Amino acid sequence: MDMRSDEIELPAAFDAHVHLRDGEMSQLVTPTIRQGGVNQVYVMPNLIPPVTTVQQCLEYRGRLKAIEPDVDYLMSLYLHESITPEVVCEAKKAGIMGVKSYPAGVTTNSSSGVIDYETFYPVFAEMEKQNMVLNLHGEVPSTPSHAHSSTTANNTSAITILNAEPAFLPTLKALHEKFPQLRIILEHCSTAAALAAVRACGSSVAGTITAHHLSLIIDDWAGDPFCFCKPVAKTPEDRDALLRAVVSSEGKFFLGTDSAPHDRVKKRGEDKVAAGVFTQPYALGYVLDALSKGVERGVVKEEEVTMEVVEGFLGGWGRRFYGVEEKKGERIVLKRGKEKIVEVLKRDGVGGAEVVPFRRGEETWSVTWK
Repeated sequence: MDMRSDEIELPAAFDAHVHLRDGEMSQLVTPTIRQGGVNQVYVMPNLIPPVTTVQQCLEYRGRLKAIEPDVDYLMSLYLHESITPEVVCEAKKAGIMGVKSYPAGVTTNSSSGVIDYETFYPVFAEMEKQNMVLNLHGEVPSTPSHAHSSTTANNTSAITILNAEPAFLPTLKALHEKFPQLRIILEHCSTAAALAAVRACGSSVAGTITAHHLSLIIDDWAGDPFCFCKPVAKTPEDRDALLRAVVSSEGKFFLGTDSAPHDRVKKRGEDKVAAGVFTQPYALGYVLDALSKGVERGVVKEEEVTMEVVEGFLGGWGRRFYGVEEKKGERIVLKRGKEKIVEVLKRDGVGGAEVVPFRRGEETWSVTWK
């Protein structure tokens, strides 16, 4: 593939990590899936209340289908104390693909999350038996600010948003060793350490990489709430490691945008900034832009950005890991610089929901369906 090309034709993409919310927000953002060149998505369950039963999950999928019927929605349950091996079996029979684990309190709508993973070993054993996917938000909660001085005094490192992901990696290793055939995805990898941890595991473990983490570093979100997400973007070295992983992983890593819409008031007008970057309508363009800049900086070589790599990262590798078939015949054409990113996404008939997309006002690749 020639990265200087102004037009690329690809199969429609698979996004292995999306937040589509519910109600008015879902009405606003769900139509942007196909706008962005994607026809299959893996949907996160952290609604309020979280999706913890098979019935809730199927009803949620029905609501999404009613908004945009031409998308395949792969569904997940929220790992919660009410999830049992019996629920796992029921979910498998209903066609639900996996279970998402959030450490308690680390990100949006995660207050019902996991405190002790060993408690769920019977659930993981049944998931392994049923060939379901365990999706891990790979961070641990931050050390409370009032405890920082005593933590240092006890010769243990305080946890902040900057080292929360590396601190989680021993848990990934332990889960893989305990359940070697369990399909595990370390979601939204943001550090070189996370990439190395995934690579050190067997073929049953993979990682997703977002579109925005391929571009952002600490300085970006420190000054712009619309670039703030969990896990936060890290150092330039971490960002460049992610770019190299895209072109060199041979399928170990694939696109999961973690596109997370929040009303713009919650991103800038309240006391606490909501964590999430909205990328859904433009995600493929963001990835291509990041790869182009990576080539310019010498982080990746132009000859490494092959059509096989681009098709694999944007869809093929994720589909292979999840065991889903590509929707044959659905193809897209991307054209460089032919799309201006809107300042605010809003739509008549869906209430007052307004979402600010990543890189608002800039240009990226347009998407048209063949």
